Amino acid sequence: MPPRTPITVLALGGNAILQRNQEGTFEEQYENVRSTATQIATLVDQGLRIVIVHGNGPQIGATVIRHEMGREKVPPLPLHACGAETQGFLGYIIQQSLQDELSKRRTNKSVATIVTQVLVEPNDPAFRNPSKPIGPFYTKEQRDGLLRSRSDLVVKEDSGRGYRRLVPSPDPKAVIENEAIRVLVDEESVVIACGGGGIPVIRQGSRLQGVEAVIDKDLAAERLATSIHAENLVILTDVDGVYINYGKRDQQLLSKISRDELEEYAKEGFFAIGSMGPKVEAAIRFLRNGGKRSVIANLGDLGRAIKGSTGTQVRN
Repeated sequence: MPPRTPITVLALGGNAILQRNQEGTFEEQYENVRSTATQIATLVDQGLRIVIVHGNGPQIGATVIRHEMGREKVPPLPLHACGAETQGFLGYIIQQSLQDELSKRRTNKSVATIVTQVLVEPNDPAFRNPSKPIGPFYTKEQRDGLLRSRSDLVVKEDSGRGYRRLVPSPDPKAVIENEAIRVLVDEESVVIACGGGGIPVIRQGSRLQGVEAVIDKDLAAERLATSIHAENLVILTDVDGVYINYGKRDQQLLSKISRDELEEYAKEGFFAIGSMGPKVEAAIRFLRNGGKRSVIANLGDLGRAIKGSTGTQVRN
């Protein structure tokens, strides 16, 4: 029996599904995913075993708005159930787009979406300090109006682009369905899992219970990659890789770097908490927990990033 190819976990950034200045229609999101599916299908054609994790920031925000606007007709669902909804919706379009692309290439691989729960600690300090932006951007006037009707919300300015709602983002501790995911991967299926960071749950005795939060998808991707013994974690975003002094005249791309060096830059505060910080932390954790290689790269450079010729390539 020939040796199995390494498992690669792909963490897709928001630009894989919804790009800036788009309205967020189904057609826009589906077309964006089709483009991404073409790149992923090429990797599957090359024999790579792929697991896909995706974000859901804009989508879960929109889902929450739909529920709250319809509360006079039907009861709104809690945030963790909205996360499950977006896992199903986004998993559906990724799964269908990728399956269509593989069928076109006559590549005999199954694609499966797993509704995934991710365990968090009930006493995580993130529950007292909401930090995860979800949903649309608001002007100051829109924010003020929103807070007049919903004083319980936390809405803050986001990177100079406007105001967004913030929700708790606890640290992921374990992927509940990791064994089922690994079985599917070993059977050569392409798996979509931990969508939107996974549905956040806590243990209450022998039961699991959903909680009001949205987990960072890059940190969840690391937990999943580690738990299924993946060799590579590839985090895809809308920049070329990890920069120090990003946006300044002396910005510098870190192309090939050791885990220790990247960790030192992180300690010095080079990476913003709401953007590159979690990606860097996920890359570091993966290597610390036994992974072989972490990559942070532009979505459009996926093929070259896998080969090691672009993006930020991190090893122990």
